[in-house]
Amino acid sequence: MLVYESTKQEFLQDVFNDELTNNIINNFNEKIGSVNEAEVRSWDNSMQFMFRVLMDPEIPKDSGVAIEFRIPYSSKRVDFLITGKSKESNESVVIVELKQWEKVEKIEGKEAIVKTPMRYGMVETTHPSYQAWSYASLIKDYNETVQQEDIELYPCAYLHNYIIRNEGDPLTDNIYNYYIEEAPIFAKGDAAKLRYFIKKYIKYGDKKETLYKIEKGKIRPSKSLQDSLNSMLRGNQEFIMIDEQKVVYEKALQLANDAQRTNTKQVLVVEGGPGTGKSVLAINLLVELTNRGMVAQYVTKNAAPRHIYANKLKGDFRKSHIDNLFKGSGSYVNAPKDEFDVLIVDEAHRLNEKSGMFQNLGENQVKELINTAKTTIFFIDEHQRVTIKDIGSIDLIEKYAQELEGQLYKTELVSQFRCNGSDGYLAWIDDVLQIRETANMNFIGKDYDFRVYDNPNILLNDIKELNKINNKSRVVAGYCWNWNKDTRMQSDVPDIVIPEYNFGISWNLGNTETWAIDENSVNEAGVIHTCQGLEFDYVGVIIGDDLIYQEGRVQTDYTKRAKTDRSLFGIKKMMKEKPEEATKLADDIIRNTYRTLLTRGQKGCFVFCTNKPLADYLRERIKNVREYKADDFFKKDIYVAESKPTYK
Repeated sequence: MLVYESTKQEFLQDVFNDELTNNIINNFNEKIGSVNEAEVRSWDNSMQFMFRVLMDPEIPKDSGVAIEFRIPYSSKRVDFLITGKSKESNESVVIVELKQWEKVEKIEGKEAIVKTPMRYGMVETTHPSYQAWSYASLIKDYNETVQQEDIELYPCAYLHNYIIRNEGDPLTDNIYNYYIEEAPIFAKGDAAKLRYFIKKYIKYGDKKETLYKIEKGKIRPSKSLQDSLNSMLRGNQEFIMIDEQKVVYEKALQLANDAQRTNTKQVLVVEGGPGTGKSVLAINLLVELTNRGMVAQYVTKNAAPRHIYANKLKGDFRKSHIDNLFKGSGSYVNAPKDEFDVLIVDEAHRLNEKSGMFQNLGENQVKELINTAKTTIFFIDEHQRVTIKDIGSIDLIEKYAQELEGQLYKTELVSQFRCNGSDGYLAWIDDVLQIRETANMNFIGKDYDFRVYDNPNILLNDIKELNKINNKSRVVAGYCWNWNKDTRMQSDVPDIVIPEYNFGISWNLGNTETWAIDENSVNEAGVIHTCQGLEFDYVGVIIGDDLIYQEGRVQTDYTKRAKTDRSLFGIKKMMKEKPEEATKLADDIIRNTYRTLLTRGQKGCFVFCTNKPLADYLRERIKNVREYKADDFFKKDIYVAESKPTYK
């Protein structure tokens, strides 16, 4: 979608006559929606600089100019496009990312991220060269006309207010070299250099023909993107499907094909507990649907699974173009009906009603997802609702599927791939936490390693030792300790402190989105929002004072949650207005949180409780399991760690 398009000559006239901004605003309001004052000022300022750059007779007057080009199937808009031909037959597009920035700070440890002043202070955002490069990659990967006609794309960034002061300038630091080489940076005083860059690729005019080709081009994943995804998935043991996964996989593909063939809306709900392979199935579907030429995206509310699976799948981050396949659940507020072929929604129980930083955008994420895709696949476990804002439920999906005239199908994943293939442990945890009564009061399956620790230091040491094997063991904790803003980037400053054991560990750092696979993150504790949807070989769980044992039963205490925890934000007000409902809701969220933490380990779960009666209760439950499993084969499955254990 083009908000503004013209020839170079027409653009210069519009700027000179002070008509350009009004034309952009009118078109923007008609095609996209209301525009804010900051954007208007930005256009007015930046277009004066582009006016000066294009005031060169060697840049053809009939070359095409576009402003605010919205890339299909994304919320991204390209600031400025110039089209023409590098030779009489070679069509070229110069992509210019425009920035008003005057100050930049580099960020170590994150790929292509910088910090710059914005409306709410210093904010982390992507490097301008990365932005320009990623927009070019998106267009090339999804516009069939660009692919088939070999239209060349040349991205760059123009920071017309920014002064590059020296060789050590943070904007051009060596850590950004890859993207700067792909999309050069032009700063204040570089107008002549930007002119030369444009003239290098735009030697002949095209009378806006290339703009029309890009705007009207058929959208489908490129062959190179499909080949890349296939090669990345092939041979990766983490993404191999078995049993019910394969059955659900084929059903989902059938529905996606039916939606295309019959022009109907299809909705599939896949229900499954921890370790049923929902995410593995979701990734396989993403790759296969893309391979079939459908436009598909993997969607989660929680950022951690998106970043982890994207990194595992794509290998070399900088040479891969698959980031656009992974999106947040709030990305579809204003998306047109049936814009996507398929949306694959993992962790659907984490969906929110509203979107945006202030939870004030859109109507309902479930409704928006179903509306936006011809086929929507929801992977859900209703027992993993861990915040007040989590509204994803099967009933809600059914409601909006019916409202939007979608054909609804439901299926279930039952085979367990976590906990050494045993669904007995999962049922046992539900029984132990008194979430539901199960038949598995005293059985957790064979070969699963569950331990209760008297000392959190020993637990941490054991997890570290196990992590040396393959970097797949982590410590997590209930959200009962504040996540201090001032020290959240310092792993040597403990957040979780248990004085009687001289124990301290920091929460996972704020400077990484891949804590679950980062090499040194075993020295940090993950919170529920960091690890939900992910799995490890061994997980160590520190249970805080929000889960206790007294009066013969497991109880919860929401007042022991940390002040920095937003999971129960609003519960105090709700307690005054609807005390019974609020008490039940808080209780469910705390139990679900620990259920989720205690089921992250595929091979074992180690536990330390700050509430000693709870630890004693867990030991009693383990004792019953030991008595129930009388033969030696079963005895080895449970080990109560009261001193440093010997590894099997």
